[in-house]
Amino acid sequence: MPTARLNGELITDWESFHTECEKVFGFPDFYGRNMNAWVDCLSYLRDDDGMSKFVLKENEVLTIEVQHSEKLRAAAPDIVEDLQFCVAMINERCEDYEETATLKLVLL
Repeated sequence: MPTARLNGELITDWESFHTECEKVFGFPDFYGRNMNAWVDCLSYLRDDDGMSKFVLKENEVLTIEVQHSEKLRAAAPDIVEDLQFCVAMINERCEDYEETATLKLVLL
């Protein structure tokens, strides 16, 4: 199962969150560095559309591990909340299309 590892020690605000995500997920140069763009980039992981370096096979799930999540939660709790919300929203979109969820969020 593919895994994307975000380093929570490096994320202290939205700017650093999007910098870490660009690196870890391989977002394109035109990535908008906001949560709408984040959702757009991770919504179609089975389509091989070039929005991420991850391309999932049918029924495959991308695990997003947030390492040092306690430090991230202390520094920027709103980022953790938005991340949880957006992962759930992407997975609900999959359900709407009768597909398997594409993301699993793990806070370590």
